[in-house]
Formats: sequence, C-alpha cells, structure tokens
Amino acid sequence: MTEPDGGSLASQAYVPIVLEHYRRPRNFGTLDAPTASGEGANPLCGDRIRIDLAVRNDRVEAARFRGDACAIAVAAASLLTEHVTGRLLRDVAALGEDDILALLGADIPAARRRCAMLPLDVLHTAMRASQLGQASQSVIPHDLP
Repeated sequence: MTEPDGGSLASQAYVPIVLEHYRRPRNFGTLDAPTASGEGANPLCGDRIRIDLAVRNDRVEAARFRGDACAIAVAAASLLTEHVTGRLLRDVAALGEDDILALLGADIPAARRRCAMLPLDVLHTAMRASQLGQASQSVIPHDLP
C-alpha cells in the first residue's frame, strides 16, 4: 500500500494504530442528516477531510468523515470521530494537539503535524457551524509553514 504522496507505508515509521485506522478507518462515510459539517484541506500536500456531526442536547451523537488524505490524516480522523462520539461539546471543544498525538500513539514528525491536526481543525469548524446554526463551514489552515 502506498501513501498518496507515493511513499510506501512500509517505509514509514507508523505505529500499528495508525496503520490499522488507515487501512480500516472507523466512521468513514456520511451522515444522512448531519446537524453540522466542516471540511478542510492542506494545500501543501493535498489532504482533504470532511466531518459530519449529529449534535443533540450539547452532545455529539454521531460523527463521520470522508476524504482523500495520507495515512496520518485518515487515522487521526478515524480515531477522532471514535473519541468524540457521545461526548459533550464543551469537552470536544477543549481537544487540542496533545490529545490528537495521544490518540495516534505516535511521535509525529513536525513536517507531518499538519496532517494530524487537519481533522481536529475540521471538527472544530463543524462545531462552530453547529453553534452558529449553519449547515457547514470550510477551513484552509492559515498557519501553514
């Protein structure tokens, strides 16, 4: 299996959880009637992720994602959607970079941190859309190196 950038997965120092969630992502797909959605892209590498949320009573009832992205971004989206399902919005809003890195269980090189953070940025964008009563919002990270 190869990464979208042409690199071999076998040549990358991915921990088993990253490979597992890349090869068999959880919550991949769409929700029939999402409360909110967010999407984003990393223009430097071409990763694209969209996250749909079903929110009720200030709790994430369901989360799904889809996209075309590298192993780290797909694994992060898969792990993140598992992690936030059933959680209160205030707890989800408090998630940050350290939480994503802990979910991935890997020391992600600085050059690949944007890949790991894209799903979190998209999730927070979807939450903002929900709070504003909008169906969806998009984000293209502005803090790219």
